[in-house]
Amino acid sequence: MALDATGHAGQGLVRMDLMTTFPTLDPELATATAMLPKVDFGDIAATRALFEEMLGAILTDLPYDGVDLRVVAAPGVDGDPDVTFRFFTPENAGGPLPCLLWIHGGGFAAGSAESSDPFCLDVVRELGCSVASVEYRLAPETPFPGPLNDCVAALTYVHTHADELGIDPGCIAVGGQSAGGCLAAGTVLKARDEAKIPVAFQFLDIPALDDRLITTSMTNFVDTPMWHRPNAILSWQCFLGRDYEGPGDANVSIYAAPARAGDLSGLPPTYVCTMELDPLRDEGIDYALRLLRAGVSVELHSFPGTFHGSAMITTAETSKRGRSEALAALRRGLRPPVRTSQLSRLDNDGAGLVGSTDTPPVDTVVV
Repeated sequence: MALDATGHAGQGLVRMDLMTTFPTLDPELATATAMLPKVDFGDIAATRALFEEMLGAILTDLPYDGVDLRVVAAPGVDGDPDVTFRFFTPENAGGPLPCLLWIHGGGFAAGSAESSDPFCLDVVRELGCSVASVEYRLAPETPFPGPLNDCVAALTYVHTHADELGIDPGCIAVGGQSAGGCLAAGTVLKARDEAKIPVAFQFLDIPALDDRLITTSMTNFVDTPMWHRPNAILSWQCFLGRDYEGPGDANVSIYAAPARAGDLSGLPPTYVCTMELDPLRDEGIDYALRLLRAGVSVELHSFPGTFHGSAMITTAETSKRGRSEALAALRRGLRPPVRTSQLSRLDNDGAGLVGSTDTPPVDTVVV
């Protein structure tokens, strides 16, 4: 849901209380916080209804001009039901295009692919690539591994049907937000381990990665706006199902909680974004550092004064900056690889690479 940061009369007390409790909170965000929904995972039905209400606001008058959209069905994994994804491409696109497989957030138990339409449209319009937004099954009705299997099924279909979809099979990225970031990281781990589908880039936006909930931010942030420790506990219980024995459960799969993975080597270049006042902050940062130590190229950004979901306040300067940096990171990550055979010479000052006579200069390639 897009909100402005102007505030309303009578919100001064709310803003003052928040700034007292969280003195580093961006004042522009604090002004608009009273307009944000109160998410309570103690009542999944009410949470889903709230997400549906938010979706209505998101999609009101949302323009789709310049973008082709269709719904594609992919066969499920091992007899699972078909999984659909919303497939966005630029109108009159020439292929093959890089593709972002995108996985929405919602605490594993709420949300929909359609809720990510504004982000997907931005990516397609500004980067000129395609986006496949996955409609995975939700917990608790479908706990792990169902939602992850749906994401893997969508990735498999995008790769194996690349020609039909107009996709470059060597330039597929996987990304997600919040719980979707968890599913994205799990999908990428599985792709690495099965060695069937090359993933060029992973994009983890405010990701949930660790069911053990032992980081400083997760321990301390029990009443932060939008998301907090009590919600995190309930969302992991939904996702991991009735047999889950809690943080000490040694049977939790690394594909369910990627922070449990002992080996992060061999994963693709990664962008990780976290928010300062988010209980998920430290697990995102820790994962990025572990990726770096494993030899993975990582760009990590933690935005000061922000909280989980604060990007919904789209007019705030920090939200604008986050959007710009996310698109820039995806532009770099989705850039098709340059093959040695395509390069004939360096330009005179050595600053750019120039292709052969029938290949455009590399620095003019935009995705």
